[in-house]
Amino acid sequence: MKLSIITINRNNAVGLEKTLQSVASQTFKEFEYVIIDGASTDGSVEVIKKYEAQFAHLRLVSEPDSGIYNAMNKGIRMATGDYIQILNSADCLAAPDVTERMLKALEERQNPSILYGNMIKCFPDGRRMVDKCFAGQEITMLGMYTGTLNHDPTYIRRDLFGKYGYYDETLKIVSDWKWYLQAIVLGDEKPQYVDMDVTLFDMTGISETNKALDKTERKQVLEQLFPKTILADYERYAFPIDQIKRLQRHPWAYKLVWFLERCLFKIEKAKRGNAGTSKHE
Repeated sequence: MKLSIITINRNNAVGLEKTLQSVASQTFKEFEYVIIDGASTDGSVEVIKKYEAQFAHLRLVSEPDSGIYNAMNKGIRMATGDYIQILNSADCLAAPDVTERMLKALEERQNPSILYGNMIKCFPDGRRMVDKCFAGQEITMLGMYTGTLNHDPTYIRRDLFGKYGYYDETLKIVSDWKWYLQAIVLGDEKPQYVDMDVTLFDMTGISETNKALDKTERKQVLEQLFPKTILADYERYAFPIDQIKRLQRHPWAYKLVWFLERCLFKIEKAKRGNAGTSKHE
């Protein structure tokens, strides 16, 4: 089996049905579908059984779990595919042929350890925004410090979880980001990109509470994985560097800022020279 798609769910029957419909509609059927349900009481299991005949290789577990990443780890351990894709309840595959095209892209790129595409963010007000993440650019520590690699539209070679470990179940919201740090930044895995809309990501659950927890857990992970001397520079300079990168997309603005910086540098240099002269007089 080349691919295992893993969906985790708990008491989200409406969102789960959307996910099931998108997976069942795939033109390519020879993938394993692993559903980890957290002992839902809202009829989720009945929804799954309504669609089970449409999947050639379905594996279902419905039992209590200790959280999102515990459920993901269960799914990864159950999976038999060479690659895994985590497609959470309420998120959908972007088109009926997307799995077929992603598997073809894997072969064309000689089976990289990580392959990712685009994620379409779907907002409650109906707006949609295509998130291309790193869009094929080299993923560096700076890029991961300020961002992450999207989870839904990414194919991860399953044996990497044996190499770098499973998701940290003590974290509530950033364990996939921590895993990417370990695999990409510290492990030097080289994700490859395909410019393809792979998933529709439901933004309904994103809240200020999530954002605050994300910030807290990221700080915890960084302090765990990296020396304080390295983090000090990232805390001080990551945002200004990102600003410069944005300015570089607009040559006229970048040249203006560069000109002003050169002028200020020369003024400061002249002041230091004058101060030195005064001391020797």
